[in-house]
Parts: sequence; structure tokens; C-alpha cells
Amino acid sequence: MRALRHIAAPMLALGAYLAVAAATPLWTAALGAAFPGETRILYPDAAPLELVAQHLELVLISSAISIAVGLALGVFVTRPAGAGFYDVVNDLTNLGQTFPPVAVFTLAVPFLGFGLRPTVVALALYGILPVLRNTVAGLKGVPAEVLESATGMGMRSAERLLRVELPLAAPVIVAGIRVSVVVNVATATIGAIAGAGGFGAPIINGLVNLAPAVTLEGALLAAGLALVLDALLGGVEHTLASGRPSAV
Repeated sequence: MRALRHIAAPMLALGAYLAVAAATPLWTAALGAAFPGETRILYPDAAPLELVAQHLELVLISSAISIAVGLALGVFVTRPAGAGFYDVVNDLTNLGQTFPPVAVFTLAVPFLGFGLRPTVVALALYGILPVLRNTVAGLKGVPAEVLESATGMGMRSAERLLRVELPLAAPVIVAGIRVSVVVNVATATIGAIAGAGGFGAPIINGLVNLAPAVTLEGALLAAGLALVLDALLGGVEHTLASGRPSAV
């Protein structure tokens, strides 16, 4: 139960966020009061909770790909067989991070069409670097004497990785995942230009139609989701750090 104390508050915050997103009349009343002269108050094509679902789909799929690729590459370049590829892998992931997501959309749309797929590709490329860097830092930060002890106990390299290195590196790795996911929440708003929906849809719709209330709807939903996911993953990070073993 003590291990859950770090994520209890973020889970309650997530529930509160979803409850507020589901309360469409509340959004109408609040934004209507903030912009009394506006006729367009909410995004007309989807309720706030629908926008949350669309945005979460983008973030969760792309983040899952980023985590899988970043973790795999991080493990690979910290093994003897892959150590020589570290600079190449790091340069490629740096390129993926610095390449504008809009440019990735432009290149991907002719091959993947509009909608979810080009957006996921752009977000996944953008989110690999924090996971990769923290995986490498976490694995390289495992004390040498711990690794020697594991080897002395007869552990093979794969067993040592799974039972010793990854558990010890987990808090650092989760910190990288936390950065990647929160960045994806913000960057995913650009997916609206490819027809992927999410919070970018009301933001762009409001800008095009000079409807600040609609733009603010998307911005508030995006900011709220980023804060909640950051707190939730921060709680997971603290939980792992507090239960982190110090030796084999």
C-alpha cells in the first residue's frame, strides 16, 4: 500500500480531469462567461470528452512505439555487440527529434494518407530520444560491483539485464518516458492538420474562425492532460525509486 501513495493523488486527478471533460454544460457555461460576446463557444464537431479520447489514442500509440524503440536501442548500444553503434543511433534519434513534425506529416501523407497513421509516425520519431538517452544513462549508471556480483552468482547476460540492470535503471528510464509522453501530448495537437483530430482540432478551428473560446477549449484540455500524465508518470517514477534495490 505504501508503494501506491505516490500515484494515488495523480489517479484522482485523472478521474477529476475526465469528469470535467465529460461535463459539456460546464464548459459551455464557463467559456460563455469568459467570452460573453462570442457566438461560437465550443468546438462543434466533437464534445470535450471525445476530443480527449482522440488525443489519448494519438499519444498512447505513438508513445508505445517510442518507448519500445527507445528501450530496445538503449539496451542494444549498452551491450558489447552494439557499443560501436552508439554514436550512429544517437545521431539518428537526434535528427528525428529536430526534424519538424509538420515536415514529417508532409512527407508521410502521400504514402500513409491523412489521419492517424502519419501523425503517429511523426510523434513516435519525436519521442524516441528522451527514452533512448535515459535508458542508456540508467543502464550505464548501474554500479560495476553490482554487475560483478550478478556475474559471480552465475547469471547470464540476458538474466542479468532482466533481473538486475533494468530494475535498477527503471526510475531513470521512466523519467525519460515521462518527458517523451508529455512532449507528445503537446506535439500531437499538430496532428489536426493531417485530420487526426484531438485537441489540435478546436485550436485550429478557433484560430481560423476567430473564435477564441474554441481555441481556449483545446488549449485547456491539452494543458490539463499534460499535467495529469506528468503527475501520474512522476508518481510511478517515485514509486520505482523508493522501492529500488541497492544490491543483487
